[in-house]
Amino acid sequence: MRVNRRAALAALGAGAVLPQMASAARQAGGTFDHGVASGDPHSAGAVLWTRVTPADGTGSDAIPVRWHVTAGEGGKPVESGTAHARAARDFTVKVEPQGLKPGLEYRYWFELADGTRSPTGRFRTLARGHAEKVVLAVVSCQLYPGGFFTAYDDIARQESLDAVVHLGDYIYEYGADGYGAGIGQKLGRVVEPAHEIVTLADYRIRHAQYKRDASLQAAHARAAFICVWDDHETANDAWTGGGENHQPATEGDWSARKAAAMQAYFEWMPIRDPRGGDPWEAINRSFDFGDLASLMMVETRLLARSEQAGFKGETPGASQIAGVLAERNRADREMLGEPQRAWLEKELAASVAAGKRWQVLGNQVVMARVNGPDMAKLFGAEKAAAMIGTLDPATRAQVEASQVGFRAGLPYNLDAWDGYPAARERLYRSIRKTGATPLVLAGDSHAFWANELKDDAGAPVGVEFGTSAISSPSVGDAIPALPLGDLLEKVSPEVRFCDQRAKGYIRLTLTHEGAQGEYVAMSSIFEPKATARTIARVTVPAGGRTLQLERVQSKA
Repeated sequence: MRVNRRAALAALGAGAVLPQMASAARQAGGTFDHGVASGDPHSAGAVLWTRVTPADGTGSDAIPVRWHVTAGEGGKPVESGTAHARAARDFTVKVEPQGLKPGLEYRYWFELADGTRSPTGRFRTLARGHAEKVVLAVVSCQLYPGGFFTAYDDIARQESLDAVVHLGDYIYEYGADGYGAGIGQKLGRVVEPAHEIVTLADYRIRHAQYKRDASLQAAHARAAFICVWDDHETANDAWTGGGENHQPATEGDWSARKAAAMQAYFEWMPIRDPRGGDPWEAINRSFDFGDLASLMMVETRLLARSEQAGFKGETPGASQIAGVLAERNRADREMLGEPQRAWLEKELAASVAAGKRWQVLGNQVVMARVNGPDMAKLFGAEKAAAMIGTLDPATRAQVEASQVGFRAGLPYNLDAWDGYPAARERLYRSIRKTGATPLVLAGDSHAFWANELKDDAGAPVGVEFGTSAISSPSVGDAIPALPLGDLLEKVSPEVRFCDQRAKGYIRLTLTHEGAQGEYVAMSSIFEPKATARTIARVTVPAGGRTLQLERVQSKA
């Protein structure tokens, strides 16, 4: 569905405001209960965000908010302004300073007319010209009831950090009896509202709950976020025409739900609104880190994705599997869509022509070929049956069904790029045409990956860094008796490293000599405090399309 954003924002009376943290004392006028955030940095500024909670609880009037940006801690403001928090935008505000210097760190804060002041946030403008180093924290998948966001505490403590790249599933749509409910009850992390979110009011409430999380607030205050959604910001397994977790008979029109989800997303996230004339779904955009790297964020859910191939609940037999394989292999199935692929090819070519060392793709789902492990073939039928037999009945049934599909040639995950091989080859042709040296970032799977991407002919394409979840459980968590990460490494030539149990993030450091990804795992997500450890390091030499792997600690 195409929505005229210019008209929509005019109707909403969009204002702009700067971020603040939840610790501010409550005073007349309002408070900053949801923290401060910055995002979409460029060489002269960034989007600055906050939300004012009206003192009267309703806030029928626009609330003026003053914002300030300083060069360094305690300095005199170098840019200031006034914006208004309005009910039409759920009292969220975004503002964008434009006159800052490139490659420098800035502080910012907001304040109300009565003197209520937000905590101070930090962000770094993008370098222009030569850049020695870029450090990115790559994150994904934060299920509120799934556990504490301990990885964000570690990110907030980082001394060197240019930006946080969030690859999606910032919120989840499920109700209090859904995904992660049991853990959430034990930890006191029950979602608001209690039902599955469908309306604009629902999505706003869920975003507001997430933004009250202290760990997430700390990370937002530490550095600018560069974000893209995945599926759960709308509904599970979203595609252009619907989603696995959207039932039109009881939840209404998909386009209406999608529009509500996107409106709440643009209100509550520090992201620049789409270009005039483009649909809300078109959040693909690029960022240049001096002469070192270009980061291109792509959209793989709502803009062009074809419906996922799958069994839709039936027990897979030979005919069903043949049908899924035929659907998967159709040449017209899309992930990016032709306009976005052409845009990406142009951006890649421009980056290469400008002499930038790295072309980084901020992408939602795993791109590598990942084969499904046939356990009978790996261990023998008797041992495989014994291993599967240790699982609970519901999980055992799912694993047995997946084994039927894997033996017939289905990949591990049809919701990833493996479900769209023709679209993947079109992307690889664009990469090859431009001469880019891509580093692909991926989330969604709730597992860590280090993959060497190859095209259909077996030619190297680039390296993929797949980050685990902040708190969302993986398939490996559901079957702890099976060494799933090891199995996927054994049966998938492109997979060099896979950890299905650890939770955390990737600290990606780019230099002109090479790129290094540190796979940072948290000691716990079930306690509010945790320690961080590096479980693997992946290095890519300058100009390389293969990786060097160092396993630092045994996998969980």
